[in-house]
Amino acid sequence: MSTTATAALGGRRRRIAVVMSMVLAAVAALTISTLFSRDEAEAHGATVFPGSRQYFCYFDALSGNGALDPYNEACQAAFDQVGPTPFYNWFGNLDSNGAGQTVGYIPDGRLCDGNGKGPYNFEPFNDPGNWPRTHVTAGDTVEWRYNNWAHHPGRFDLYITKPGWDPSQPIGWDDIEKFQTISNPPSNGSVGTNDHYYYANMTLPQRSGYHIIFTHWVRSDSNENFYACSDVVFDGGNGEVTGVRPGANLPGNDGGVVDPPTSEDPTSEDPTGNPTGACSATASVSSWNGGATVNVTVKNNGTTPVSNWMIHWMWPANSGITIRDNWSSTISKMGDMQMAGPAAWNGTIGANGTATFGFNVTGSLTTMPTMDCIPG
Repeated sequence: MSTTATAALGGRRRRIAVVMSMVLAAVAALTISTLFSRDEAEAHGATVFPGSRQYFCYFDALSGNGALDPYNEACQAAFDQVGPTPFYNWFGNLDSNGAGQTVGYIPDGRLCDGNGKGPYNFEPFNDPGNWPRTHVTAGDTVEWRYNNWAHHPGRFDLYITKPGWDPSQPIGWDDIEKFQTISNPPSNGSVGTNDHYYYANMTLPQRSGYHIIFTHWVRSDSNENFYACSDVVFDGGNGEVTGVRPGANLPGNDGGVVDPPTSEDPTSEDPTGNPTGACSATASVSSWNGGATVNVTVKNNGTTPVSNWMIHWMWPANSGITIRDNWSSTISKMGDMQMAGPAAWNGTIGANGTATFGFNVTGSLTTMPTMDCIPG
């Protein structure tokens, strides 16, 4: 297997979307106080080494002009099918009711997205293709890494495809075998950031050529499980990465990108849409004994319309705050993370325009937490 395999080809279809802001500082500050709590706050994470498909595809797609533009052809195909949302939520491939279940619960062909029972559509990441790959040496002991967007106890079951598996088909349970379990590994820094992770020694099995490592994170403090597929090539490599954008930043991954540039300059195109920070949200809070009314103004700070905006925030840990009713928006949640999207009539905000929505809460609330606005 060539170490320059999977370089994206000139002439592939490109689809540029606005880079959406992630929930960074708020997640970090608010999840630290809930380490190893027994609540149902959703964990987050993905394999950083060897990098999972979702991890590589997101950071592969971050072009220098501030737009999502996948360089890798398999990542581009996934983007064309599901759009940018799963890319921005690369750490959210989860099932809140997984409870360690495997054969008979997750069907063959759907291992890489855990049968799609989470809030984001990762189904295309099951497909065979020229995904970004990590080059390794059979029998080596390497440092396995898994991003720790949230910190929870549990185990990581690591599987690998068997010799003779068919790479032209999505993997099934008969294609893989478990080779290591890592329980409650340490982490190297604060939760809620791109470049911090769990880590442990991982001894690579005896294999040759192209294989897939499937990771199943089984939390011990809830039924929530996470899933990841990592593409590896056993060719005597030392962690080098191929099939991603030349010069791509891969936080937490020290393998290094070795793909040569193509004749196509992926940063030369004119971006469309709004840059990061194109929208923002501010709120006023009217409190009373046992509750509050919150009115939010979403502002388009850019020069082109913003469509299908989304506002993210997190309630303080153990606050007991719940949304009772809302107007001019659709509100959902993922653990303590709250997500407000537009109603049918206010999904598009013109240049320098605004949209408003609101909701009532029960509980003690005097000021809103940091809110992040993500343009669609």
